[in-house]
Amino acid sequence: MPSDVTDLDYTPPDGGWGWVVVFASFISIGFAYSFPKSLTIYFKEIQEHFIISYSEIAWVSSIMMATTYAGGPVSSVLVNRYGSRPVVIIGGLMVGFAMMTASFATSIMHLFICVGVIGGFGLAFNLQPSLTITAKYFLVKRPIANGLAMTGSPVLLSVFAPLNQFLFDNFGWRGSFLILGGVLLHCCVAGCLMRPIKDRGFLIYLVGNVVMLLGIHAPIVFLVPYAEQHGILEDDAALLLSIFALADTVACPVTGFIASTGWIRPNIQYFFSFAVACNGVCHLTGSLLTGYVGLVVYTVIFGSTWGMVGALKFEVLTDLVGAHHFSSTVGLVTVIECVPVLLGPPIFGLLVDIYKDYKFIHFTCGGMLLTSGVFLFIMNYYNYRQLENKEKASKKEQQISSANQLPAREEANDKEAAVNMRSEEATYST
Repeated sequence: MPSDVTDLDYTPPDGGWGWVVVFASFISIGFAYSFPKSLTIYFKEIQEHFIISYSEIAWVSSIMMATTYAGGPVSSVLVNRYGSRPVVIIGGLMVGFAMMTASFATSIMHLFICVGVIGGFGLAFNLQPSLTITAKYFLVKRPIANGLAMTGSPVLLSVFAPLNQFLFDNFGWRGSFLILGGVLLHCCVAGCLMRPIKDRGFLIYLVGNVVMLLGIHAPIVFLVPYAEQHGILEDDAALLLSIFALADTVACPVTGFIASTGWIRPNIQYFFSFAVACNGVCHLTGSLLTGYVGLVVYTVIFGSTWGMVGALKFEVLTDLVGAHHFSSTVGLVTVIECVPVLLGPPIFGLLVDIYKDYKFIHFTCGGMLLTSGVFLFIMNYYNYRQLENKEKASKKEQQISSANQLPAREEANDKEAAVNMRSEEATYST
């Protein structure tokens, strides 16, 4: 058994989704190692186009390969903070963008910057994370997993050689670079397959929060227009944002104090799901309140429940993954959650364009938040029960193991006692 098994705080699956990760690493590593070598097919035409020397054109692939290696430390820092998946995706976007822009190059310096520097860093962001995540998924089978992943380099080089020649014959170097930029975007697909291992509780949190964030921002974005639609003056409508902020300001520390109490602290996951559900109920019932006083009441409740969610959101994440994993986990969470934050308000704004009424925002957002809160409550209950059962099973195994070892220990004690007795008798006889 490898000696570093005791250094891990989890058991590598040594299979399962790990083989999909190996395939993704096969693609990423293959691109990182083989792509700079395959570009030499285009060098002669580029050299003639820009009227440069052999030495100058050779700098293109040299800079790209050197940057790929030099970008390793930067890639390592990003992987430790955000995980392999987002780094590989960003790397794929960088190298794809680099090749596409290089197709419009007007000088060799343009190629140095686009292909060499930007493309090189993009490949660096594909190489190191692929090696890292493979090591996380495998322990006993790590040698074969790494061997299969590294096979991507010769395999893709053998593919790129005829492909580049075909592209060059039909599209020239500019058209080929543009097409290759699209091909390199497959690194993003490989990155999407690099699912982190860090945990059932974390996955529950992530799913619930993605649903929550899809619906939590739209009501505040459209709060003032909603009030104005009900005949409220602009100044009074804008004042609602100040009321919202005041309620949020009060709710945050109060929620933190309550969450620190002896009964709530061990059940903070349930408290968080309660806060999310309350925010959803607030929107579902808020559209029933009319007049400016009704809007003020709705805004106060909205701000208070918003503050509850904000005060607990990252505390429950720390509770799930531990403080030592929080920095890397929160980076992954924010990268994933940027999608619902980006799409939520425009999607719900489309409902206003279609139905000409802001109440549909309250209904849909409230429903999503309530669903998220109920989901988090049920799934956290399930997760806690599973963890308890696992702990009981572990204790039972330890008891059985101790019971099995007891006769052996008693026999050893008897033998030791017999030896001591014979030694004493021998001493007495002497």
